[in-house]
Amino acid sequence: MTEIRIRKGRKEDLGAVLRLVNELADFEKAPDAVTNTIADMEIDGFGSSPVFEFYVAEVNAEIAGIALYYVKYSTWKGKGLYLDDLIVTEKLRGKGIGRKLLNAFMVEAKKAGAKQVHWQVLDWNTPAIEFYKKVGASIEPEWYDCKMSEEQIQNYKSE
Repeated sequence: MTEIRIRKGRKEDLGAVLRLVNELADFEKAPDAVTNTIADMEIDGFGSSPVFEFYVAEVNAEIAGIALYYVKYSTWKGKGLYLDDLIVTEKLRGKGIGRKLLNAFMVEAKKAGAKQVHWQVLDWNTPAIEFYKKVGASIEPEWYDCKMSEEQIQNYKSE
């Protein structure tokens, strides 16, 4: 493996980003769960009101990983960043790419004045859990992840 280059993501990287997201969905046993499109990501990340940013890891001029994040806010702590995905293509895991992407994200958090950063990991993803523990993250089992799908949002009844 040659040098790993970390840089801010660009619109032209979105095809590779979506490829990695789909690879992650396969790994997480949810291959049909991804409904996002490049067109949506262009609007959401590079439109008039961007809602996410990302870093890419390049190896041999190919995108091998991403760290996609956005600003979050806690009424208890203030501004933070949420790391939605830290993905390294399966064939290059264990070579320090994830750590370099996490480093770039943490530099961004410091630069942004974040009071905290958050992300999630599946309870069965032991390699990722061990990696996050190794970098000093707290794994908080007492918090449940609540979400609603697009259909649930549309069916929500205000009473």
